[in-house]
Amino acid sequence: MKKLYIIHGWTYTTEPWNHTLKILKAKGVQVKMLHVPGLTDPSKKVWTISDYVHWAEAELPDGAVALGHSNGGRILLNLCTQYPKKLSHLILLDSAGVYEESKKRNIARKLSKTLSPLKKIKPLRKVVHKLLGASDYDHAPANMKQTLANMLDSDKNLDITKVTVPTTILWGKADSVTPPHQAKLIHQQIKDSKLTLKENWTHSPYISHPKELADAIYQTLKGLE
Repeated sequence: MKKLYIIHGWTYTTEPWNHTLKILKAKGVQVKMLHVPGLTDPSKKVWTISDYVHWAEAELPDGAVALGHSNGGRILLNLCTQYPKKLSHLILLDSAGVYEESKKRNIARKLSKTLSPLKKIKPLRKVVHKLLGASDYDHAPANMKQTLANMLDSDKNLDITKVTVPTTILWGKADSVTPPHQAKLIHQQIKDSKLTLKENWTHSPYISHPKELADAIYQTLKGLE
């Protein structure tokens, strides 16, 4: 069974993945979690999607089987459009990469800039955070706010139809971050891809359904033998 490489999503710790990784390893799967620069691997620079593609191309061996969750999926989709023979198999888990204009996101950014000075006033801090909502953008360091904006904007230029590597798509029906209709769009655009929608899985099934996720990944890898 081939070694599995994982590129995580927008998170500053991979600890929530531990349960899933432990189950996979118990099944005999070799797994390597790559630490994304600026997130689980600290970096003060502002990253672009091109930077992340070059990083992934250098980190992954030729012919690798790689899984990308959320933003990690976005990185791998872009990698596969630029280096179509790099991977032997792509696994997308509740992946980002589908561009959709988001009024909510744009409003949140504007509110964040407008209300930012109020965060310095302690009694108003909780009120401001409640108005803005808990989001990756609001809680990111300054350089990573621009990096996240770069990632979201990069989706405008991502042509998913250029992905030719064999692809398995695993997605939660209860995903409210990257909704299931995006999984179907990706499935339609990647020729011969396989889509599995999982009942009750959230955007982060390694937290909500670690055993079921490990089983789905294992079955995918077993099918590649």
